[in-house]
Amino acid sequence: MHIHILGICGTFMGSLAVLAKELGHEVSGSDASVYPPMSTQLEAQGISLMEGYKPEHLQPHPDLVVVGNAMSRGNPAVEYVLNQGIPYTSGPAWLAQHVLQGRHVLGVAGTHGKTTTTTMLAWVLDQAGLQPGFLIGGVPQGFEASARLGGGRYFVVESDEYDSAFFDKRSKFVHYAPRTAILNNLEFDHADIFDDLAAIQRQFHHLVRTIPGEGRILLPDDEPALAEVIAKGCWTPVESLALGAVDGAGAPAWQAEALSADGSTYAIRQGGERVAEVRWALTGLHNVRNGLATIAAAHHVGVDVVTAAAALSAFPGVKRRMELLGTVNGITVYDDFAHHPTAIRTTLEGLRGRAGEQRIWAVIEPRSNTMRMGSHKDGLAESASAADQVIWYQPAGLDWDLSPVVAASPVPAQVASDIPAVIARLTAEAVPGDAIVIMSNGGFGGIHQKLLAALRERHGAAA
Repeated sequence: MHIHILGICGTFMGSLAVLAKELGHEVSGSDASVYPPMSTQLEAQGISLMEGYKPEHLQPHPDLVVVGNAMSRGNPAVEYVLNQGIPYTSGPAWLAQHVLQGRHVLGVAGTHGKTTTTTMLAWVLDQAGLQPGFLIGGVPQGFEASARLGGGRYFVVESDEYDSAFFDKRSKFVHYAPRTAILNNLEFDHADIFDDLAAIQRQFHHLVRTIPGEGRILLPDDEPALAEVIAKGCWTPVESLALGAVDGAGAPAWQAEALSADGSTYAIRQGGERVAEVRWALTGLHNVRNGLATIAAAHHVGVDVVTAAAALSAFPGVKRRMELLGTVNGITVYDDFAHHPTAIRTTLEGLRGRAGEQRIWAVIEPRSNTMRMGSHKDGLAESASAADQVIWYQPAGLDWDLSPVVAASPVPAQVASDIPAVIARLTAEAVPGDAIVIMSNGGFGGIHQKLLAALRERHGAAA
């Protein structure tokens, strides 16, 4: 079967393409812009990529078109599919029908940490010898691709609350029917499709309704928005997750006790008893939470805690999640996907815990749909307070002025609208020992490699 994917370079759709290819289908796809790391992964898989949404990309007609949720009526390719009567479906519906049937699905949902936690869980099950299939909404380290069918019973899927397609406004995760569900956290996001937090909670409760009574729900004990979801009705055993050590009756089922300020070492407690330690390269209490949820989910499918902790200690990470891109004359450059004030804050706090007095530069592009609409602008200034210098990039299409964010910043900050000027400033002012974190959920004009090249030209070859 020839399957054509509209929006193929999106993290979810790109992973879907990998699975379709592994199933033996001929796979092609188109997207408005084609950029790494997803484009690199797809090309390595032998998948044909086309830029733009031209009707001729669909000639001769494919057997099926999988429509990404970024597509809308009026898109030339969408209109051609409808007018020509080409069979079509959404990405999550295709995944549920052709991949997830008959599998024990482990779903990872939440506003933050989905990609990282999904990758952790796939990694732990793989290291435990369970040969899981997985679909990750990013490009993981340690695996050849962001998705695979796997050879075992288990399938780990990043369970996104974003809508499924222009013709199916339910959240993607409603299609997946997980037996093991991690609900990491819940805040308002995706203002382009949700009116308020209650609308997102409604979708999360739809997810809860699909989880079998013999399954398991894992959620933190300090997330009131999730507690409200569960209070609407729950038919599945729930295990709570907590940071810190709590003994006695009513203690959370799973606890993580940080043993270092940066979160690189922590102990796991099960039923109040200290049972294992994790020592890894990641930073931040948000990642400690992700790791705790991973261990609890792996335990539900039979992986003992010591084995899971040992696997996490060797976890190689995820591209674009505090990914170290290079070090030039003692200046380190990181890439991070942060798309929400909470993600910006926890990421920078994690780096601060490790860096100590080291100077941190944060270069932030508020690019997500919700950011562009200004829904999070009141929390942006404070979110970067763990940095020493902040450069807010004003991208084309941002519907509001970043100047008030700079004015409210508790640390030195500026607005920039010219990438070469940003690179020139960083190259001139960064000194050995500085860390530069570039934060965006898009390509950011290729600033990452351009900056590294400029630093090498000024300071010499990468260390």
